[in-house]
Amino acid sequence: MPHFHIDYSANLEEVLDIAQLCEVIRATAAGIETFPMAGIRVRAMQADHVAMADGDAKHGYIDLSVRLREGRSDAVKRDAIETIFAALKDFAAPAMASHSIALSAEIRDIDGDLSPKFGNIRDHLEDNA
Repeated sequence: MPHFHIDYSANLEEVLDIAQLCEVIRATAAGIETFPMAGIRVRAMQADHVAMADGDAKHGYIDLSVRLREGRSDAVKRDAIETIFAALKDFAAPAMASHSIALSAEIRDIDGDLSPKFGNIRDHLEDNA
């Protein structure tokens, strides 16, 4: 863990490189001690049908959801989401200079007892992180 889910409006494909945003989030998360590198997953899903604010199709959004295994303090989670959100804001800033874009993020715990995991990614990392 963690899992990063980026939900965004389709009109942002014209002004932002969403694949690059995924990489920015991944790289930022990899630098946060509370996030084990082997568990980082970043994915983006485009919303084709969106209605926002006054209904003008020019408005866009990015909503970042972070799910991670329970057990971290609120202070650790707050620091992590603030760091990740700052990276999102920095990435979106050039596009926001000329486009209407709303950004949001949240972090929430996953109950470990109700979320089984299995994988061998660590076996395939160069440093076996």
